[in-house]
Amino acid sequence: MANCRWGKPPLKINWNLAIGKRELASGNLMRLIVGLGNPGPEYEWSRHNLGFMLIDKLAREAGIDVSRRECRALVGRIALEGCEVKVVKPQTFMNLSGEAIICLFAKHKIAAPDDNLIVIADDLALPFGTIRIRARGSAGGHNGLKSIIAAIGTNEFVRLRIGIQPEHPIIDSRRFVLDSFSPAARPEVEKILGRSADALRSILRDGVLKAMTIYNSDK
Repeated sequence: MANCRWGKPPLKINWNLAIGKRELASGNLMRLIVGLGNPGPEYEWSRHNLGFMLIDKLAREAGIDVSRRECRALVGRIALEGCEVKVVKPQTFMNLSGEAIICLFAKHKIAAPDDNLIVIADDLALPFGTIRIRARGSAGGHNGLKSIIAAIGTNEFVRLRIGIQPEHPIIDSRRFVLDSFSPAARPEVEKILGRSADALRSILRDGVLKAMTIYNSDK
């Protein structure tokens, strides 16, 4: 099995959490890969749920279920490219995703989000199917990312964004992201998810910077 290249355990970190000030000791190498989406069958194929879809793909390939309920999220544990990883689907709805993440960090004493957190999100500003990896950055108008940044108090975490930009102007962006992919588009979505899964593995295996050089290009 490959050696995990993602993250390093820090010495110690103090966070002033919304749930109370506490010190988190280092030494726990558990990492979170969080796919953003909305719970419920009506959103299963929505554009806004690409994060959930990618988590489900990783879980299927690992032969596990993402079904354990923790901190208002569904969680599974897998070994991926030498990393011990919790894959997470928050069940709070998109704009409260950060509540589940901060709870999991506190519960499992996971320190330093820049070294232990990857967030998967759709991106309306990127052409459909385009992948962008970033080591840090703003929310870019994405409510799930906004919630996580507000909850953990930093934007210093890895994110993998998958483009959903339409080919024509739209009037109602909220309706567009919550609409489902058409059945005809779903084979293409599966291909995009396959490439996105490869990009995640590259982050773990090769490190963020190398993964960026490989995958931060047009589809």
